Amino acid sequence: MKKLFAFLSLTCSAALVHADVIGSVNTSWKMLGPDNRIVVESIDDPDIHGITCYLSRAKTGGISGAVGIAEDKTEASLSCLEVGPIAQTGPLPRQQDIAKIRASLFFKTLHLVRMIDPARPVVIYLTYSDKLIEGSPKNSISVVPLESPIKTK
Repeated sequence: MKKLFAFLSLTCSAALVHADVIGSVNTSWKMLGPDNRIVVESIDDPDIHGITCYLSRAKTGGISGAVGIAEDKTEASLSCLEVGPIAQTGPLPRQQDIAKIRASLFFKTLHLVRMIDPARPVVIYLTYSDKLIEGSPKNSISVVPLESPIKTK
C-alpha cells in the first residue's frame, strides 16, 4: 500500500510542473482525436532565476491522447539559456531533479535535472525519461555558461 501511495504521489506531482507551451507542429494526422505532434515548452529554473529551458517532445494524439492515457515517445530535445540576470535562491545541491513531466498515465516520466559544475562556472541541464519497468537511455543535455560560480551545498 505504501508503494502504491508513493507511486501515485509521484505521478500527481509530475503534473504540477509549470511549463508554458510555446507552440507545436503536427507530425501525423489522426482521424479521431488530436493529431500526433511535437510540442515546444519553456520551463524556468525554479532556483536559478534568469535561466529558462526549452524542451521539445512528442505528444501522442488520437483518442488515447485526447483522454490522457497515451504513452508519449521518449524522444526529447533540450536547449537552456540565460534570459535575464542570474540570481539564485540559496545554496543548491550539485544535482537536483527540477521538473517531472508525465509521459504516460502511470509508467513513464520525463525528468529535467540540473547539475552544477563548481570547477567551471556552468550549469548543465539533462532531460531523460524513465519507466516504472525499464528506463530509457534517450537523453539530451544543455549547458549554460555563467559569469560567476553558483553556490552549492
